[in-house]
Amino acid sequence: MAFFVDLVVLFILSGVAKALYELWLRPLRVRRMMAQQGIRGPPPHFFYGNNREVAWMKKEAREKPMNNLSHAIFPTVMPHITAWTAMYGKNYLNWHGVEAQLVISDPELIKEVLLNKEKVFHKAPATGFMKKILGDGLVTSEGDKWVSMRKLANHAFHNECLKNMVPDMASSARMMLERWKDYEGREIEVFKDLTILTSEAISRTAFGSSYMEGRIIFEMLTKLSMLAAKNAFRVQIPLIGIIWKTADQAEADRLEEGIRHAVMQVIMKREEKVKAGDIDGLGNDFLGMLVEALHDTDKSKRITIDNIVDECKTFYIAGQETTNTTLAWTMFLLAVHPDWQEKARKEVFDIFGNEDPNADGIPRLRTVRNQFHYSFDAQI
Repeated sequence: MAFFVDLVVLFILSGVAKALYELWLRPLRVRRMMAQQGIRGPPPHFFYGNNREVAWMKKEAREKPMNNLSHAIFPTVMPHITAWTAMYGKNYLNWHGVEAQLVISDPELIKEVLLNKEKVFHKAPATGFMKKILGDGLVTSEGDKWVSMRKLANHAFHNECLKNMVPDMASSARMMLERWKDYEGREIEVFKDLTILTSEAISRTAFGSSYMEGRIIFEMLTKLSMLAAKNAFRVQIPLIGIIWKTADQAEADRLEEGIRHAVMQVIMKREEKVKAGDIDGLGNDFLGMLVEALHDTDKSKRITIDNIVDECKTFYIAGQETTNTTLAWTMFLLAVHPDWQEKARKEVFDIFGNEDPNADGIPRLRTVRNQFHYSFDAQI
């Protein structure tokens, strides 16, 4: 009995020692080591790090009205980075809970990290809510798996395939413009309609499905993204998530399962069409490439159902978000600068007249292309 009591006490003491090291000694050691290299940053609070400060600063920035129409919104979106780079320099140490994060804004260092010639910089593994959104897809994977999935994506979106997608994209845009005719003289929620446009275009071109089929996936991914944003700066006590889940975590589990089921339905529908002889082969779109890899006779090239689900989620959410945001921001800038509108409109009519845009004419849209580049750079 005494031995058992001693064992329990030893177990508790070892747990306390480990917690003390992770929560206090290790962060203190890292801060001193970085300070010796000239890297400083906001002092972390016990257990929460700088999370509460970041959340407060973002909340305060969002509540301030933007008095001028400008694309210089970085201080509003990332107020903590703006404040701390001004205080500690281009590179500083930030704490997400007990996790140290080196924030760099020096262009040369950023270039070195992105080039990663020595292969010493690795992607941070997706955890928590982000893991449910991106899984182990192209954005988060590395090594041979990344190379394999990148080859599939390149093959599905090479130049000739993109040209074949233009009619479907134009058709989706035409449907949106037809809806807008009913709103003449009234306000239009452009961002919402562009969300529908990009969602439909991705569903049709990458996955060969209708917007109605893809809408369910988009809606669940959007809800999951909102939960991720809501919990981005919350720190959870280790192991608690295994024993007890918050309402947001339970909802995220439900959404993750729902997304998987919806993607599986799209896959099964494609396979059933092939079996019934309605289509010849699995198709040359991204979904067809993924399903073909699922059944590859070469085991080294074969992927799993989980791989397909993760890649579908990645392209649905990443493709839709980036495209939708760029389109909305470009329209905002065009509204602020009507002279650019006229230049773009004249170029489009000069090249296409009253016809839909086509793959041959799009590369000739130099003014429009430059405007999109400017819009994208402004967001960065």
